[in-house]
Amino acid sequence: MPHAFDPVRPHPTRLGDVAAVAGAGALPSPLADVLVTGVAVATEDLRPGWLFVAVPGRRAHGARHADAARASGAVAVLTDDAGAREATRSGLPTVVVRDPRAALGAVARTVSGTADLGFPLLGVTGTNGKTSTVSVLDALMRRLGWTTAMTSTAERRIADDVVASRLTTPEATELHAFLARARERAVDGAAIEVSAQGLSRHRVDGVHFDVAGFTNLSHDHLDDYADMDEYLRAKTLLFQPDRASRGVVSLDSAAGRAVVAASGIPVETVTSDPGTDTDWRVSVIDQRADGTRFRIDGPGLTVTTEVPLLGRHMAANVGLAVAMLRAAGVPTGDLGTAAVGELDVVVPGRMADASSATGPRVFVDFAHTPDAFAKSLDAIRAFATGRVGIVLGADGDRDPSKREAMGAVAATLADVVVVADHHPRFEDADGIRAAILDGARGIGGAAQVVELPDPARAIRYALDAVGVDGVVYWAGPGLTDYRDVRGVHVPYSSFRDAQAALAEAGHPAREAVPAC
Repeated sequence: MPHAFDPVRPHPTRLGDVAAVAGAGALPSPLADVLVTGVAVATEDLRPGWLFVAVPGRRAHGARHADAARASGAVAVLTDDAGAREATRSGLPTVVVRDPRAALGAVARTVSGTADLGFPLLGVTGTNGKTSTVSVLDALMRRLGWTTAMTSTAERRIADDVVASRLTTPEATELHAFLARARERAVDGAAIEVSAQGLSRHRVDGVHFDVAGFTNLSHDHLDDYADMDEYLRAKTLLFQPDRASRGVVSLDSAAGRAVVAASGIPVETVTSDPGTDTDWRVSVIDQRADGTRFRIDGPGLTVTTEVPLLGRHMAANVGLAVAMLRAAGVPTGDLGTAAVGELDVVVPGRMADASSATGPRVFVDFAHTPDAFAKSLDAIRAFATGRVGIVLGADGDRDPSKREAMGAVAATLADVVVVADHHPRFEDADGIRAAILDGARGIGGAAQVVELPDPARAIRYALDAVGVDGVVYWAGPGLTDYRDVRGVHVPYSSFRDAQAALAEAGHPAREAVPAC
């Protein structure tokens, strides 16, 4: 995976030029003339001829691995004062800067030669909907006849070559290598999912987007940010002149107007709220169990389309994608032709349909925020004729402040709430469930609330509770095939187990598990 999308034609760069962009000043000869052909922050990602960037870690400094970097073929180390002595002991030429992580983007751009890409680059940020919007952008660009590249939480893709992702937004080293490889493949356009952490932690430094898009902001990641205001400020970094040329902002969450106000670039707005004044509007026509039909109205363009995705929020993501492509310069006529009819969009792990031909419907989703639960349950309510159930858990060692709200939303919008374990990681699973249950029971609603730690028991209980004409929404696991318990990946597929549970109840699976 680390080298899946490295450029095949490296861009040899003098170490002196690397030091200059990193802020280290001039290097003496012959050190300045050492040639660097790649950059990595992990020794397992290094190739011969590359620069090892040793940054401070949570437990130890990366400079401890300088000897391993040399053994892997590194030709130099870039580090800070704290790592300089250990890096120098390896015998590798060492360049010292105040903050090597902050310099990483400029260094990676220089070595990868990605200052001028030659194709439009689109970046999408927000709490929810980033992966979906990037997937829609990719589908629309393919409809335009373009060769595309994309990187999201789920996958990285250039043309038809696909690998699974490690981070929502790759490290700057990996991202610039990806863009360089995309240019080698002569892509016509690329879409990138940009997380708040990707912006705060310099992962997209050195990248300039033609158009930035914003989906929404809701409660999440308060283990990384002090409060929602700080979280929002991280998102708005994408809407500044050093990051992007133009922007498109959804006004479907209250934060949209704050992004517009804080933006330092020209922005257009889009909404699916009929009462909001905006440049682009999305109007839902029909919501079904197998998709959503809607109309998009914007400057010079009206188009009716549909996607095999559930809910008004998915229609809003398509509207955002259409507006972003228009802002990127795609002619209105071409865009209208590409968007009309049914778009073939696959979003791995999002509302994956595990249902059988008979019996209750089951959707397995990657959602992990109260807002995502609310939107998905609203989408299900739009077509459900029977009871609606939800099976949910929460990730351990992740933002605990949202757990009660997750339970409250579940109990407000579902008839049956089954609280189970998901990825407890190193946290006490009982405590995770207790917080969700407090939220679910605290609203005093009519929903049936049950605690069943074992997810296999939880899904079977939920299916029985909603009945043959009901719908179960399994929130959190998506298409992952394991559970993280104290650092051990315990094999378990929620999607496959949902199919097995249906089969046990007399409703055999109609199809295999989709590819992630």
